[in-house]
Amino acid sequence: MADDTAVKLSKGQTFVRRLCSSLFLYGVLMAGLFAPNEKVKLVAFGGIMALLGAVALVEYFQMARKRELAPFGTLGTATGVGLIGLVFWALAIRGDAELAGEVEIAFLICLIPALGICQLCAAKNERGMAAVASTLFGIFYVAILLNVLQKIRYFPDLDGAWWLLYFIVVSKMSDTGAYCTGSLIGKNKMIPRVSPGKTWEGFVGGIVFSVASSWAFLHFAGGHFSGFTLAQALVLGALLGVGSVAGDLVESLMKREAGLKDSGEFFPGVGGVLDLLDSLLFNAPLMYLFLKYGLAQ
Repeated sequence: MADDTAVKLSKGQTFVRRLCSSLFLYGVLMAGLFAPNEKVKLVAFGGIMALLGAVALVEYFQMARKRELAPFGTLGTATGVGLIGLVFWALAIRGDAELAGEVEIAFLICLIPALGICQLCAAKNERGMAAVASTLFGIFYVAILLNVLQKIRYFPDLDGAWWLLYFIVVSKMSDTGAYCTGSLIGKNKMIPRVSPGKTWEGFVGGIVFSVASSWAFLHFAGGHFSGFTLAQALVLGALLGVGSVAGDLVESLMKREAGLKDSGEFFPGVGGVLDLLDSLLFNAPLMYLFLKYGLAQ
C-alpha cells in the first residue's frame, strides 16, 4: 500500500508541476502577445524569448558534451542569448527588420574568429573541428531559429501576434494529435530506432489536428489573417503538421545519441525546453517564408 500511495503521489506531483510550468510559460507568452500595456508586452515577450533561448542552449550544449563533442558552451550560450536580445531590440524597439538581419550577419561573422581563438587557447581540446561545428550548430539551431519566431511576431504590415499564436497552436496541435491518435489506435511504428513510441497512425492524426486547427483559426479569427485563403490554410496546416513530426524526430535523435529521455528539467513536469521547442524551431523557416512569399498582402 505504501508503494501504491507513493506512486499516486508522484503522479499527482507531476501533474501539478506540469500544470504550473505550462501556466507560467503560456501565461507569459500570451502577455507578450496581447497585454494591453505596451511595456508589459515588450518585457514579457523579450523575457520569454531570452529565457527559452538560454535554457535551450544550455540543454543543447549538455547533450553535445555527453557526445564528447567538446563544444564551447559558455561562449555559445552567451552568444546565442546576446543574438536573441539584439534581434529583439532591432525588431521590437527600433521596428527595423532590415537592421535585425544585419545584426545577425555581423554577429555570426565575428563568431567565427572568436571560436578559432577559443580553440587556440584550449590546449587540452584535441577535437577542434567537432568543438567549432557543434557550437555553431547550437547557435543556429536555437538562437537563429528562435529569432525567426521573433520575425514572425514583428512581421511588417501584418498582425504578427495573431500569426505567431496561429503558428504555435497549429504546430503544437500536431504533437497533441499524434499522441492522442497513437495512444488510441497506433500500431505501426514509424522509426523505432529514433522514437519507439511514434506510429504512422499518430503521424496521420497529428496532421489532421494541425489542419483542423488551421481551419479553425481562419474560420473564427479570419479578420486577423488578411489575405489568408482557405486553400492556403489547409495546405499550410498540413505542412506544419508534417514539419512538427520531423522536428520532434530530429531532436529525439539527438537525445538518443546523448542517452537522454528528456533534454532537461528546468521546467518541472514538462520535460526540457528543447522538447517544447523542437517542432517550433523546425517549422519556423517554413512559416516565415510563407508570410514573406506565399501570403497575398
